[in-house]
Amino acid sequence: MTQNGISVSFEFFPPKTKATEETLWNSIARLAPLGPEFVSVTYGAGGSTRERTHRTVKRLVQETKLRPAAHLTCVDASSVEIDQVARDYWSAGVRHVVALRGDPPGGMGGAYEPRTDGYYAAAELAAGLKKLHDFEVSVGCYPEKHPESVSADFDLDLLKAKVDAGATRAITQFFFDAEIYFEFLERVRAAGITIPIVPGIMPILNYTRIHQIADACGAAIPKALNDKFIGLENDPETHRLVAATVAAELVEKLQSGGVSDFHFYTLNRAGLSYAVCHLLGLRPEAANAAA
Repeated sequence: MTQNGISVSFEFFPPKTKATEETLWNSIARLAPLGPEFVSVTYGAGGSTRERTHRTVKRLVQETKLRPAAHLTCVDASSVEIDQVARDYWSAGVRHVVALRGDPPGGMGGAYEPRTDGYYAAAELAAGLKKLHDFEVSVGCYPEKHPESVSADFDLDLLKAKVDAGATRAITQFFFDAEIYFEFLERVRAAGITIPIVPGIMPILNYTRIHQIADACGAAIPKALNDKFIGLENDPETHRLVAATVAAELVEKLQSGGVSDFHFYTLNRAGLSYAVCHLLGLRPEAANAAA
């Protein structure tokens, strides 16, 4: 739902253990009262979390008022297998899928090899989903160019193919400079792409880990941002305060530039995302969704 003209969504990943499952559902319970437009659940490299993803999504449908968006990828599965997963989602009450090419089984940085009996990439997957059912389909996009792409223009061609295949929303890879988003949005609109381009926000829970992920996916870390975290490796309290400040500054710049939709990569931790949403003006008492 929308509060004060602002709409948010949250991304989670399926838990591996009882302890991480408890953390996940505590985080969902904390964020649900903010009334997110949807909550997405990731799908591991090579479909490695398929059963856990499906179980988490099904529980969201059965036990909460939230609208789940199930991630689905093309990697290491035939189109027949992927179609069956999509049918299972639909039968479980899921009406929204995030269609992605997906990371190779070895993770980011590995070589992607489409299966001859599978969907080649996200555009083909989106088209296949729309043939099965009238899914709402979200897709990914890269403000700083996909690390495997030959050019930024090629990235735009791929995004347009996804839209032509039925995608109605694109969620960006995370970034740390608002100008990167606005420059990308300008190029997207100039290319005739009119769907919402929702900025993906990654609160920095662990700077060392985020630095590694950013290097792998081609997201630049400004020197000024790097400098803010120097010396905080063994100071978690100050790290959290700095991370909250950094995320707040980013979303405030985006909001002042006219952005009203935000997608948070929570990493299954609610605290920083909740704090930033509060700064955006979201309040639990105004929300209707609850876990």
